[in-house]
Amino acid sequence: MFILGNGRMITRDPEHPWYENGAAVIEDGQILDTGDFDEIRQKYPDTELIDARGGVIMPGLINAHEHIYSAMARGLSVKGYNPKGFLDILEGMWWNIDRHLTLEQTRLSAVTTLIDCVKNGVTTIFDHHASFFEIKDSLFAIEEAAKEAGIRRCLCYEVSDRDGADKAREAVLENERFIKYALAQKDHMTAGMMGMHASFTLSDETMYLAGEHKPSQAGFHIHVAEGAYDLAHCQEHYGKRLVHRLKDLDILGEKTLAAHCIYVDEEEMDLLKETNTMVVHNPESNMGNACGCPPTMKMVEKGIVCGLGTDGYTHDMIESYKVANILHKHHLQDPNAAWSEVPKMLFENNVEIAERYFSVPLGALKKGYAADVIVTDYLPVTPMNAENCNSHILFGMNGRSVTHTVCNGKVLMKDRQLTFCDEAEVLAKVRESAGALWRSINE
Repeated sequence: MFILGNGRMITRDPEHPWYENGAAVIEDGQILDTGDFDEIRQKYPDTELIDARGGVIMPGLINAHEHIYSAMARGLSVKGYNPKGFLDILEGMWWNIDRHLTLEQTRLSAVTTLIDCVKNGVTTIFDHHASFFEIKDSLFAIEEAAKEAGIRRCLCYEVSDRDGADKAREAVLENERFIKYALAQKDHMTAGMMGMHASFTLSDETMYLAGEHKPSQAGFHIHVAEGAYDLAHCQEHYGKRLVHRLKDLDILGEKTLAAHCIYVDEEEMDLLKETNTMVVHNPESNMGNACGCPPTMKMVEKGIVCGLGTDGYTHDMIESYKVANILHKHHLQDPNAAWSEVPKMLFENNVEIAERYFSVPLGALKKGYAADVIVTDYLPVTPMNAENCNSHILFGMNGRSVTHTVCNGKVLMKDRQLTFCDEAEVLAKVRESAGALWRSINE
């Protein structure tokens, strides 16, 4: 048992959303108690204290769409790579990387990504993996790294026909094995989904195969309408729009996560709402890949559970919050857009997405909830309270404001020092492995 306290505390608990100087008592992976710091200290006088030193204490952040396999792309220059559009980006960069990733490079990609997650206060991730060079056991390589790091994780492998039917089947089976493994853990830390790339790289036969091998407790994690080509291909080859194709193939539903959803119309949004399908918006990736801006504000307005992710572009969810806030204001030419919608996505909808897969209450500092807690070193220069704390996060913090990260009651970072690994030693291995990957790509 320990106390994390002595700071302004955002609880996300409607009954007591704010403590000017608060504390949380943590025991056996859960929040045992919360309250005023001095009162908590008197109530638990002999309990170890982790001192927030006047910073801001709040629930850990959730990333609803990650790509661990992209970790070694930073700084990579591929010979002849000069993309003219999104398909060129996929083929020239991302599919090129995943066709060269070894199991060890997958594991090291996970290690470095999870280090960044912890340093940015992210305690839960939904990862979408691809490594067509070595598929079998790739999710278990990520799981090994995640166990060591102590991060809550929902993993899947990206099924695709782009490298042939045999590899598509191997990917389906990797998902099936991992989902069954995750269901057997019953530890509130591991979950699995049936991952799929996008409609234009998936035949009906492969989608049916994925459905046949997917345990009923899991859903699909699929890229939807990320690029205009995905929509055009679906209309040309199947005579329907993307979300209708997914509905006809029994892909949609309350356990399914549809990433991006840029090129969806009103009727498709209504279908996502009707089927209770989850959506995740990835603002920086969409902008960086020149894919366009999705109708995310409309989706939130319709009551679709629309969360926020990074697509591997960053591991800083506060950065994604900032970018989503200005993207939709700019796109809609409406200064009022995104003020309420984006924090709802990050602090409420991401929690609902996670709770559909992890059988433990998340996203609040409240008795009985999972002890996923972070501290930032932010010191406000203007009044801060429950009503304006999101604005303080938006304009005053970033991921690297985080000084402490706790997940499932385990301290993963204290005073910006990782507790689960020697960071310098690990990153030296990652750099060496990344160099080998780059050489194999450019041979």
